[in-house]
Amino acid sequence: MRTIEWHNGMVKTIDQTKLPNETVSIKMRNCEDVAEAIRTMKIRGAPLLGAAAAFALALTAHNSKARINEQLVDELEEAAETIRRTRPTAVNLFWALDRILDKAKAYTGNTEDLAAFVVEEAKKIADEDAAANRLIGKFGAELVADGDVILTHCNAGALATVEYGTALGVVRAACEQGKRIRVIATETRPLLQGARLTTYELKRDSIPVTLITDNMIGYVMYKRMVDKVIVGADRIVRDAVINKIGTFTVAVLAKEHKIPFYVAAPTSTFDFKHTSAQVIIEERKPEEVTHMGSQRIAAEGVDVLNPAFDVTPLDYVNAIICENGILYKRDFVKFKAKHH
Repeated sequence: MRTIEWHNGMVKTIDQTKLPNETVSIKMRNCEDVAEAIRTMKIRGAPLLGAAAAFALALTAHNSKARINEQLVDELEEAAETIRRTRPTAVNLFWALDRILDKAKAYTGNTEDLAAFVVEEAKKIADEDAAANRLIGKFGAELVADGDVILTHCNAGALATVEYGTALGVVRAACEQGKRIRVIATETRPLLQGARLTTYELKRDSIPVTLITDNMIGYVMYKRMVDKVIVGADRIVRDAVINKIGTFTVAVLAKEHKIPFYVAAPTSTFDFKHTSAQVIIEERKPEEVTHMGSQRIAAEGVDVLNPAFDVTPLDYVNAIICENGILYKRDFVKFKAKHH
């Protein structure tokens, strides 16, 4: 089952804010519906944001009354701006928009065919993500031994992608090979994606999982309860991996305890045009920290810092797993040089 799908001029996805207690499907009929779903975190996870951005343009093309290509392209650019304003950090979102816009501008057929082409290109982006995740799982499983305990942070599973997952895709692939894998999932404050989403996915797939709070990571590593760390990424730049807040802490602790730290992400997450210093780190609303649901847990008027992501320098990363294979440091340098 896919996390996001095109259905006859409509896009269906799962409302991730309702999980794990309810599985609610939402239907999006236009670009603004998609933008609102992204803004409210009903849709989240870098690869899924890329697919959702593509489908926002597909809905715009499908609903367009444009009679000439230039008019349709203008509508697509306006829709793309709406989506760009939703979340600034995950590069897949911008990558998908740019890919469709570039191809739409170069299209030489009639306007009706252009609209159909945009829809097909969005579907293609979704299909490619699903295929990439399977390959990430296949390659990443080579790094996993029978009996390993893998710690993961946030949710880099099927819910963060079109299907299968990146970090959890590696876990799934290893389990499908018959390896006995157990997972330690961090809760991932403040929105609890690990507690709500990662444990939900793993329990659903009957993969053994233990939930810990974020401040227990040092303890479980000190106790030698972790063999490997595998996380996803929202953007991989020339000098660092940018991922959910807390990832850098996990990486530092893993290095201190000599535990391999792996990042699993499709190449659509790579951004070799920028360094970490040039990336906008999304700052989210204070209420996510001061409240648990509707219940205030912090003193009125307290100052709050709430970045959604942090920066892990590549020195802390043993390898990056993508659909092209396992990129150790020397491989990543070569890959970067080739694609920059």
